Amino acid sequence: MEKAFTFFLSTLLLLMASSAMTQTNNTTDQLALLSLKSQIISDLSHFLDEKWSPTVSCHWVGVTCDSLHHRVKSLNHSNMALMGKISRDLGNNSFLVSLDLGSNNFQGNVPREMARLRQLKFLDLVINNFRGEVPSWFGFLHQLQFLNLGNNSFSGSIPSSFSNISKLETLNMKYNSIEGQIPKVMEVL
Repeated sequence: MEKAFTFFLSTLLLLMASSAMTQTNNTTDQLALLSLKSQIISDLSHFLDEKWSPTVSCHWVGVTCDSLHHRVKSLNHSNMALMGKISRDLGNNSFLVSLDLGSNNFQGNVPREMARLRQLKFLDLVINNFRGEVPSWFGFLHQLQFLNLGNNSFSGSIPSSFSNISKLETLNMKYNSIEGQIPKVMEVL
């Protein structure tokens, strides 16, 4: 009887700890998304004003969560006429697999904290106003299969670290100020 009670109590504590960890991780994702929202200075369609209330982030416009952990796995805010910057905190969405911010008016540099998005497979930043050198930290995104940086104001050359993105199938860097040679290891793309 005592063993059964001990087993029941241990199982209950384990479930409570797991639930608390999931809640903390969901909170981390939600705070990162709210930080992104705070960096948006214009939302002409009011997508984020009305539909991003401080409730469960998995039901927000453009947000998809995985069914097992209820963590943000996809963020699609393409073609929403958003203007602003990408928050550094977006790099805290560690389960993010797909990020589409294409065809908006995001500006500035792409924050290096996004290098923490190690599960990212799809990144679309096309038709924005990003500037600066093409970030070398993209080379840390080993799972990346699709990278669209076209129609921005990136400058410099393609970093040699891109050779670390062995799963990359699609790369678009058209209509930027890219100079120099394509690294040999990338010629197979």
